[in-house]
Amino acid sequence: MAKEQLQVLNALDVAKTQWYHFTAIIIAGMGFFTDSYDLFCISLVTKLLGRIYYHVDGAKNPGTLPPNVSAAVNGVAFCGTLSGQLFFGWLGDKMGRKKVYGITLILMVLCSVCSGLSFGKDPKGVMVTLCFFRFWLGFGIGGDYPLSATIMSEYANKKTRGAFIAAVFAMQGFGILGGGIFAIIVSSVFKAKFKAPAYQVDPIGSTVPQADYVWRIILMFGALPAALTYYWRMKMPETARYTALVAKDAKQAAADMSKVLQVDIEAEPQKIEKLNQETANSFGLFSKEFVRLHGLHLLGTTTTWFLLDIAFYSQNLFQKDIFSAIGWISSAKTMNAIEEVYKIARAQTLIALCSTVPGYWFTVALIDKMGRFAIQLMGFFFMTVFMFALAIPYNHWTHKDNRIGFVVMYSLTFFFSNFGPNATTFVVPAEIFPARLRSTCHGISAASGKLGAIVGAFGFLYLAQNQDKSKADAGYPAGIGVRNSLLALGVINFLGMLFTFLVPESKGKSLEQMSGENEHEHELEQEQQ
Repeated sequence: MAKEQLQVLNALDVAKTQWYHFTAIIIAGMGFFTDSYDLFCISLVTKLLGRIYYHVDGAKNPGTLPPNVSAAVNGVAFCGTLSGQLFFGWLGDKMGRKKVYGITLILMVLCSVCSGLSFGKDPKGVMVTLCFFRFWLGFGIGGDYPLSATIMSEYANKKTRGAFIAAVFAMQGFGILGGGIFAIIVSSVFKAKFKAPAYQVDPIGSTVPQADYVWRIILMFGALPAALTYYWRMKMPETARYTALVAKDAKQAAADMSKVLQVDIEAEPQKIEKLNQETANSFGLFSKEFVRLHGLHLLGTTTTWFLLDIAFYSQNLFQKDIFSAIGWISSAKTMNAIEEVYKIARAQTLIALCSTVPGYWFTVALIDKMGRFAIQLMGFFFMTVFMFALAIPYNHWTHKDNRIGFVVMYSLTFFFSNFGPNATTFVVPAEIFPARLRSTCHGISAASGKLGAIVGAFGFLYLAQNQDKSKADAGYPAGIGVRNSLLALGVINFLGMLFTFLVPESKGKSLEQMSGENEHEHELEQEQQ
């Protein structure tokens, strides 16, 4: 027998879509715009960093970042993100979603600016400083994941909750797109203003001193959207589910949501007293009750997010290497440093515009119709199919007549990643766990995903670069490391499809119904009696 639902929570569940829903999507979504911009813009400038700081005077070829430095620059933000997801996810359940929300935003703004101001006496010093600030940038970004998802899930009604949470996450696509567009604008301005006679001849001489401003401006721009949303984040009231179910102050929850929903909601003092009496019956994260009720759910959300992010972040961070391997982006020897940034940004923007962004919004449109389980299973399935379709006949795709076909197939893996597990792995952990553990469990699930991103950033970059070098020395065709990476990613996506069966469907159900808070706490009362 379930306990009677608080009126304030029922009012949220059955509320019609209103302006405050869209306001919450924009406020939380701009955080995710910033998150993805900051995480992925580094891939636009890593080759430029190599040309500026690691060229050898008098050498015929432009400089490149050593594999270990490139992996660190690309991956250190993910280490910070993982830490931030665990810490701020836990803190969000202890202090409240709103209080912690502002801290993460301030950290993101400061560290975006500081990343662009990285300094040092030598190239190593600059890279160390850059990695330091990007770690703490990632730490702030990490907090945004569980807090944004939890806030949106606790504000939404049960009919369209999936679409609202997915819409927040869909801003990640606009962040990737915005990064590419801004890099195109900056590189175009510098390319037009600082042409030199060596532009077409000497790749070392063509790296004009002003190129050092390009990567700094691109990194620092990430502070702007985060700063613009700070005021509105601080104006949002605490979520009613945290106030009522965790802080045990249903009176304050009723007052807050009466303003938001513009209806009169009863404070229900008798239920407040009953909630306070039941605090001792609440099971914790490391309890047998949690393992029995939600252990497999947490295993499902962590494993699927881990496997998904190995594939997703590997593709996003190193697509420039894949495009170079198939010849879609010309050799660095044929263009100057700023021209290379422009062409990498143009390629990544085209992929984002044609496949990444549409994939997110297909999920928003269909998640409350198809359900989370079906979309996630479908996405993993097609990602597996397209990865193997690219990897097995890899030599076929590297032929210049087939490059367009490769790009189309590669784009489809992005589309079904976002119209698939990249969105649903974010949505589901915000719906299926109890309110007092919701932010923590989402943070654990997201941190598992970032562990996958670290595997992708450090492992697959190193694998691709070193295998390509060793195989080339042995006479194998270029890009063999990329082919093996694509094969491995295909296997990883297949495993993700299998672990999806551990994740429950939450379509159309209230958060309390999914988490079983009312029913299970009633069972605990009966057992103790």
